Amino acid sequence: MKHSLGATALAAALATGAALFSASAFAQSAAPAADNAAPAKTFGFIKDSSQGIYAGDILARVRAIGILPDSHASGSVLPTLGVTVNNAIVPELDFTYMILDNVGVELILGMSRHQLTSSLGHLGGVNVLPPTLLLQYHFNHAGKVRPYVGAGINYTRFWNSNLNAGGTPISIKNHSVGPALQAGVDIQMTKNLFFNIDIKKIWMKTDTSLAGADLGTLHIDPLIVGVGVGMKF
Repeated sequence: MKHSLGATALAAALATGAALFSASAFAQSAAPAADNAAPAKTFGFIKDSSQGIYAGDILARVRAIGILPDSHASGSVLPTLGVTVNNAIVPELDFTYMILDNVGVELILGMSRHQLTSSLGHLGGVNVLPPTLLLQYHFNHAGKVRPYVGAGINYTRFWNSNLNAGGTPISIKNHSVGPALQAGVDIQMTKNLFFNIDIKKIWMKTDTSLAGADLGTLHIDPLIVGVGVGMKF
């Protein structure tokens, strides 16, 4: 009788343990399904990884840009010479890091060479390297069409200058710092690929002199219009 009661108690204990184990296993297997069923949320929006941009994303764009200088001069001599700076078409590369869903920081890299002319004739050419840092606000960040605006600072390096007037070299200041404004739109084509249209206004200038005599300041202040493609990482 004791053996029978012991066997019965053992069987009951095993059955209870099996039931508890099965319940625990079922709960663990059901948990991932529940997690998968609930989309991740970012700043109150449901994040769809196939569309839009979000905090932490990196955007890289390659554009063909047209540089349209709005050249004018100030000072005593340079304005009388009617100096103009020619347009240029060059490639441009930029990177944007999204620090918030709607806010990003963009670094723009490119280089161009420009020819200068005046009432005295051709003055020569100069290379322009104008890295620009912009703080951007992106509208409709979770959509496929995403306009943006930006504002920031431009640093310009002038180099490889062969400017001269009548064979006498024209000296220029090699550095310029000025503001920059931007507006554009990204249009998503696939999950990670998008089309881009961009326009920027940059203020840049350089002081000039001839044989030690001050000629004045040349303001280049280009409008930059670009189209290209971008990738989201």
